[in-house]
Amino acid sequence: MKNFVFLLFIFSFSASFSSTVESSENSEEFNVTDMIMHHIKDSHEFHILDWNGKGVSIPLPVILWTEQGLVTFLSSEFHHDDDAKEVVTIKGQSFVKFHEEIYYANSEPNSSGQYVLLGIDTHPTNSKPLDFSITKLVFSMFLSIILLLLIFGISARNYRKSEKGLPKGIAKFTEPLVLFIRDEVAIPNIGEKHYKKYMPYLLTLFFFIWINNLMGLIPFFPFSANLSGNIAFTAVLAAITFAITTLVGNKNYWKHIFWMPGVPVPMKLFLAPIEFMGIFIKPISLMIRLFANISAGHIIVLSLISLIFIAETVWIAPASLFFSVFISVIEILVVAIQAYIFTMLSALYIGAAMEEHEH
Repeated sequence: MKNFVFLLFIFSFSASFSSTVESSENSEEFNVTDMIMHHIKDSHEFHILDWNGKGVSIPLPVILWTEQGLVTFLSSEFHHDDDAKEVVTIKGQSFVKFHEEIYYANSEPNSSGQYVLLGIDTHPTNSKPLDFSITKLVFSMFLSIILLLLIFGISARNYRKSEKGLPKGIAKFTEPLVLFIRDEVAIPNIGEKHYKKYMPYLLTLFFFIWINNLMGLIPFFPFSANLSGNIAFTAVLAAITFAITTLVGNKNYWKHIFWMPGVPVPMKLFLAPIEFMGIFIKPISLMIRLFANISAGHIIVLSLISLIFIAETVWIAPASLFFSVFISVIEILVVAIQAYIFTMLSALYIGAAMEEHEH
């Protein structure tokens, strides 16, 4: 019943939007790329909807380190359309927002009414303050951390209260997943001798990625954000795995990279550069795999919904919504699979660096 109501709402919204597009003679051409990139990229606010030509959004703190020190204000000071046509003056300094980047504003607008100077590639040449703002991705990450603490804090408390040591409440959900990571990921890849040391990291990795992926799929959730679809986020996770792998690598690991035993010398000279590049290719593949798969799912769903507005007819809505829901259902599986793959490969790389070899 809930799914039916959700589909009915989407269908009604699409129909009304399509009618508006058809009846508006002066409306601008619908730009699919701009719409999709607007939804998947980071921003300084949570945009909810547009009402009577005005954006309804939840503002977030803007924290800037400028030439005159720290400057803070809410993102609601900026207009929702970040076209650099609205100047915010704080402590005698003027700022504009252009494509979700904050720049120092010019004293006079250009021919397009923008308070920035655009270069040949339409990128502003204005200088920028250091931006430490709580963007929607940062806020979503903090929210997921709070959820993790609540979930496992309650699970631990339920275990302490259990007389027979049996899981109760939410612990019945978390225990099978913890045992799965232990028995199917940590022990097979790291080994029974060392796996316990890395279980906290692997569990944090799995649940952190999975929860953030799920939060990005919840429709109408005001704090939904495409966190795993941000390459900076996946790069940091991959860098942590890379650092652990590099630090725990034993002499056998480094010997197999720079001077592989049991191989003729000419072949050693050929393989050493390849193996050395593999040290960096592994975390890069981790970073790109998670980023690309999560971003692709969001882009496909938004592209299918956009077909209604591209065709400017409501008759394509049933097919568009059917395939959108179909992809969304697949995405529910994909977000869990991607969290598992990232965790499993991290355990594999760590285990390979610690493995003892006998020749």
